[in-house]
Amino acid sequence: MPDTQIDFHLCESSGQLARLAAQRILTSARRAITTRGCFRLVLAGGRTPLNAYTLLVDATSDWDRWHIFFGDERCLPPGDPERNSHAADQHFLSRVSIPAANIHPIPAELGAESAAEAYAELIAPQLPLDLVLLGLGEDGHTASLFPGQEIPEGVLAMPVHDAPKPPPDRVSLTPDAIASSHEVLVLVSGAGKREALAQWRSGKDLPISRIKSDGRVEVLMDVAAAGEPQGCAE
Repeated sequence: MPDTQIDFHLCESSGQLARLAAQRILTSARRAITTRGCFRLVLAGGRTPLNAYTLLVDATSDWDRWHIFFGDERCLPPGDPERNSHAADQHFLSRVSIPAANIHPIPAELGAESAAEAYAELIAPQLPLDLVLLGLGEDGHTASLFPGQEIPEGVLAMPVHDAPKPPPDRVSLTPDAIASSHEVLVLVSGAGKREALAQWRSGKDLPISRIKSDGRVEVLMDVAAAGEPQGCAE
């Protein structure tokens, strides 16, 4: 795969970032449904995407054509409030008419190895994904891909142990899975992300630096994260 061009867009506030992210998701959905008949969306965990998810609730879309996947999950029981799937359900999925059969959570309650194997089998026939949402951690991690972690090649989902933030056991899509996508959208908000964002942009080898796409990679960052005064048009 040739080097992926990454487009960075600066937003004046976290609110503008959320609005623009929601617009990007809906635009991607319309394009995918028109072109391919369905929209395969990978949701990101963490706090930053939640405002964008909430904005989608009032939107109009062909929800029955949406298929939802997850970039990573914590090995916790189903329904645990710390699971990414629980947050997505509370803020978005339970409030729109996406069929339950179209929502594909990572079965992390099975344990990291078993869940990674099962999710890789589920994801494989869905490739290429239409849109993958990602965040950026203060240490440069994305999904549950952490600095210093060995990331295997040739697999689509991987078990994670000894994560530097709880819980230690997780499951994550790999860069190989993310790369097989039409679009990747990275959301970066807050002053705590400023150093990691600057390191990424300067070329430091961070987990987020390994993210590629067969299509487009776009980064929406707010002023707090970027440390720049300009805004971006919606």
